[in-house]
Order: sequence, then C-alpha cells, then structure tokens
Amino acid sequence: MKKHNDNQSLIPLTKLSKFDPIFKFILIGAAAYTLLMLALILFAVGEGSKEIFQNEGFNFLTNTDWNAVPGRESFGALPYIIGTLVSSGIAMAIGVPISLGIAIFLSEIASTKLKTSLSYIIELLAAVPSIVYGFWALFVFRFWIVDFVEKPLHNLFGDSLPFFAKTPFGLDVFTAGIVLAIMIIPIISSIIRELLSVVPNSQREAAYSLGATRWETIKIAVLPYAKSGILGASIIGLGRAIGETMLVTLIIGNATGLNAIPTSLFSQSQTLSSLIANEFNEAASELHLSALIGLGAVLLLLTMVINVVARLLVYKMVKTSNPGGRI
Repeated sequence: MKKHNDNQSLIPLTKLSKFDPIFKFILIGAAAYTLLMLALILFAVGEGSKEIFQNEGFNFLTNTDWNAVPGRESFGALPYIIGTLVSSGIAMAIGVPISLGIAIFLSEIASTKLKTSLSYIIELLAAVPSIVYGFWALFVFRFWIVDFVEKPLHNLFGDSLPFFAKTPFGLDVFTAGIVLAIMIIPIISSIIRELLSVVPNSQREAAYSLGATRWETIKIAVLPYAKSGILGASIIGLGRAIGETMLVTLIIGNATGLNAIPTSLFSQSQTLSSLIANEFNEAASELHLSALIGLGAVLLLLTMVINVVARLLVYKMVKTSNPGGRI
C-alpha cells in the first residue's frame, strides 16, 4: 500500500504569504467601512441641523414650544427627549427582569425539548417587525390595558398619586412603554440565554460541591460570571427601544409642545423618532425641516452617550470582577 504523505496536502507558507497583503487590505477596508458610515451620518445630520442650532442655539434642547407656522416658527426638543426617556425607561423596567427570568429558565431549568421549542418561539418573536406590534397594540392590546390596568389604577390611586391622575385612554406613554417592553423582551432574552449557555460547567459544579441549591448556584456562580454581558444585552434592548419609531408613533398619543411632557403615566406624549416620522414629509419650511433633522441629531447623540456609558460600565465590571477575561 502506498504511504500517504501528509506534507503534500499542506500549502507552502511561501504561497500563503503572498495573500497576506490582500487579506490585510480587506480587513482594514472592513474596519474602515464602519468609520466611514459613521462619519457620513454625522456629516449629514450635522449639516442638516445646522440652521436650527444657528437660530435656536442651546435653547433648542430646553425649549418646549413646537410651532411650525411660517413666520412664527418656534422649536424645542425637550418634551420629546423626556418622552423618549420615559417610554424607554418603562420598557426597560418591565422588559429586563422578564428577559432575565426567561433566559435563566431556558438555560438552567428547562428540559432540552422544552428549551428547543421555546428558544425557537422567542427567536420568531424577535424577528416580528415592529409595525406588526404597533398595529396589534393599537387595535387590540391598548383596550386590554385600559380595561384591566389603567382604569383600576386610576380608580385606586388617581386622587392621591399624580402618576395615575389623568383619565386613561390607552394611547399614552404607559401603553407605549409596555408594548416596547414586549418588543425588546425576545431580543434581550435571546442574547442573555446565549451568554448563560457558555458559562463553564465548572462554575456550577464548584457551587454544587459546596452544597448550594440550584437557585444559589444561579445566584452566586452563573449570574456574576455573565453580568457584564447581561448589561450589554440590556443596553442593546435600550437602544432598540429608544430608536423605535412606528410602534411608538401608533400608540403614544402624538402630543406636541408642552402637552408632550408626560406628567402622568397616562399622559399622551411623543418621542424624538415619532415626531420625525409624523412631520418629516409635511415640513412647512427649511427651518422646520432643519428642526426635525436636529431631533435626529439629538437622538443620535443620546444613543451614543448611552452606549459609551454602557461600554464604560462593562469595562469596569470586567476589570474589577472578571480579571481572567470572562464574559
């Protein structure tokens, strides 16, 4: 029998070295693409919003008026910044704990068969377009919220707590926050589930060997190991909630000006992205168009600040409690 020579199947290193410059160029180009896209976006948004900032200055971020009548234009982004933060905050307060619970159940408790089925369903929910969630919320879900949540809360606490003071209608910041939470739960839970699934079994075995229960093992061995990744997954969900447009446009009530500042959970409001979607095609003047692009600039800046802060928190967690390079 002829002896096989393994060396014949190997490509000489001299031939591989010829492709190194090409491979390096492709990688540099791929990395430069992201920087180029960011630079183009920043340039377009900055150029488009230059007029409103020249006219309003920093007051654009603090004013509450929104008047697009030519000759009497007055634009302020503050109500929509608050509406964006409040609706996203409600979504995160509801969505993150539920997402974490789903991920823990799937990775640590559920049987293999149940885990596979539920994981597939969650991935399908994560792929549902936001406009579908919006139509469902507008024609079905908001009536459930009004009848079973908002009216009981208003009747019980409306006279004593300002959060529940306004008459429930269903098209408000509270409903928008809940629907946003429903939308981001599949995304966050899928990411956290993947993170928990790659936690080494040695972590669990060490806890079990010390007599820990299943819950204690999850608490002291699994979650601390993946906490920086869990924070990162939550920030991804927050970014999705802040930038969501059509869902919020359909369900938040679309108030403008001072009325858009939510003084109650049942207040109608509007976010930065929903106002842009509502008025961009009907911009009455160049200044009005510039104001809408200025809202986009504020939204971009807000998203970048949140992501930078999140990265700093993740880095701090990894540096202080994860010196070995864990998740």
